[in-house]
Amino acid sequence: MNTRFVVATHILAYLARANGQPVSSEVVAKSVGTHPVVVRRLLGDLRRAGLVRTQLGTGGGALLNQPLERITLLDVLHAMLEPEADLFAVNNTNPNAGCDVGRVISDSLDDLLGPAKKAMQAALAAVPLTEVIRQIRLRLADEGCGCSAEPDN
Repeated sequence: MNTRFVVATHILAYLARANGQPVSSEVVAKSVGTHPVVVRRLLGDLRRAGLVRTQLGTGGGALLNQPLERITLLDVLHAMLEPEADLFAVNNTNPNAGCDVGRVISDSLDDLLGPAKKAMQAALAAVPLTEVIRQIRLRLADEGCGCSAEPDN
């Protein structure tokens, strides 16, 4: 998985634990361990995908825009990929079309990787954000992460 996917999932999980209270990018950035600008950029992608909404002004911040059970890891992945991006892009190379191998390698790999791509998409679609939160709670034993950015709940 790429870093954007992992950080976006972290952001969504953090917003879920905030219990409907808006959370600033600065607070989320402390939890993620990155700069608030990075969080704001990812929030913009998540907002365009309809997964979060933002409120400006004092007391503003980001909130989930959908119920946890309706957001899947596949939704998060799609929000983080460019529209034309492919999980298993093999056509981004420029093989020699005059070579027997170069002429057919991309199509051959596309055919072979197709089932893996479909399996991964199905697996991610089967994991709602509620499961991510459940896993987090199991690991934390509901004691909190100990970080200063932890929301009260």
